[in-house]
Amino acid sequence: MQSFGPFVSSYGVENHGISNPGTVYWNLSTSMLYEQIIRRREGNIVHLGPIVVSTGDHTGRSPNDKFIVKEETSENEIWWGKVNRPFPQEKFDGLHHKMMAYIQNRDIFVFDGYAGADPHYRMPVRIITEYAWHNLFARNMFIRELDKEKLQSHVPEFTVIDMPRFKAEPSVDGTNSQTFILVDFGQRLVLIGGTEYAGEIKKSIFSAMNYYLPKKGVMSMHCSANYGADRDDTALFFGLSGTGKTTLSADPSRTLIGDDEHGWSDDGVFNFEGGCYAKVIRLDPQGEPEIYQTTRRFGTILENVIFDNETRRVDLDDGTHTENTRSSYPITHIDNADPEGYGHHPRNIMFLTADAFGVLPPISKLTKEQAMYHFLSGYTAKVAGTERGVTEPQPNFSACFGAPFMPLHPGEYAKLLGEKIEKYGSTVWLVNTGWTGGPAGEGSRMKLAYTRRMVTAALNGELDDVETVTEPNFGLSIPTKVEGVPPEVLNPRSTWKDGAAYDAQAKKLVGMFINNFKQFEDGVTEDIKAAGPKPQ
Repeated sequence: MQSFGPFVSSYGVENHGISNPGTVYWNLSTSMLYEQIIRRREGNIVHLGPIVVSTGDHTGRSPNDKFIVKEETSENEIWWGKVNRPFPQEKFDGLHHKMMAYIQNRDIFVFDGYAGADPHYRMPVRIITEYAWHNLFARNMFIRELDKEKLQSHVPEFTVIDMPRFKAEPSVDGTNSQTFILVDFGQRLVLIGGTEYAGEIKKSIFSAMNYYLPKKGVMSMHCSANYGADRDDTALFFGLSGTGKTTLSADPSRTLIGDDEHGWSDDGVFNFEGGCYAKVIRLDPQGEPEIYQTTRRFGTILENVIFDNETRRVDLDDGTHTENTRSSYPITHIDNADPEGYGHHPRNIMFLTADAFGVLPPISKLTKEQAMYHFLSGYTAKVAGTERGVTEPQPNFSACFGAPFMPLHPGEYAKLLGEKIEKYGSTVWLVNTGWTGGPAGEGSRMKLAYTRRMVTAALNGELDDVETVTEPNFGLSIPTKVEGVPPEVLNPRSTWKDGAAYDAQAKKLVGMFINNFKQFEDGVTEDIKAAGPKPQ
């Protein structure tokens, strides 16, 4: 075995069962990884310096291929079901053994760093990859250790081994397909194979943080975070993909803490990551200038983005490969980001939803009980045409706004959220970035400028004393006035040409919420159940 790199850890790869690899490249710099990516023909350098890569057949996560090993240290704590599906320990060990045989005589790349900006709660991680560009992804997304001596003595508490070209045999290995993402909390190890989508690496570590931190009283969250003039004005933005989480948190007038994963301890909010992973399809350079500029920087990875072979200029509007084109970049690419990655207790919390039914108001204030209800619901909607077979808007309920990454029962996270809202006095808002004036196909998407103005008004305290009206279906408190936003936009029913059609659509959505929440009713208090929508 030959080791190469400026910072080789004394805790070698043999501790992970790896023997007789080719060259082990340790903690290479961005420039050195670029050289390896080009030498191995894994990607192309495009105009102004980003590197463009293809993720092959997998242009997004593979939720049906993710499993958690059923083992004695964690099996009584996992919320087993459609999301957290069990995998036999002996099958995991067998696949691990086969993967170790696959690695023999192959070059691998090692990144050592951390998940969690707060030293009290951060987790030392190691990412071992087959591709150089996956290692650059890890270098972008996790927190780097800059101290040479600490890197050389780095001992990970959680490890990901990522081999995209190694594929499982479902009939033998017990997987769903040739692709697999297997999490073993007992061995603190994740095995990934059969997929080139780098996001699986990031989300595997997120799942680990979501398992361990609540045990320490830390609320782990799928959200972005920023602050205003100082850290006392911290805000959180929860939301599923496509709801505007990254866009709204990258506000030039506020300081970005992080764009996707955070913890909330008794000391405040801290980022899990050292970078951002943003969707870039049809990115607007005027509406989202901070994110747009990162697509023109050295060190940025652009996944599945189309570019001109001659000029090497990218076309962010081209979704030929996928609508889920992505950009991975270090958080330092955002000029107004906080490199320390922490803020104080949040003054405001935003729940973002893209309601394709056109029912929910563009902004409304929630009580603590309503906040817990909507947090458990985790609602957004899929739009017709985004997936095969989707011909009309469909609800997408994802508990805690991130169910695929939450190993524990959603009630555990909701309880922590309620306790912290109560203790620190946070105000919670529901923000609909979806449709107005009708459902998708009839109405129109809420203007980003209006959403920004409403969010800014909430964060600045402009809505604290504004008169509100109660929306009848969900019991939401809607402000009657927001400066810079037409008053008729604030009440969704008034934006529809046919009020009766709105009522019918609202009734339909209320029923969807009620049916979805039945799975949580046994584990929540009566006041939380009562905070949900009421059939009309």
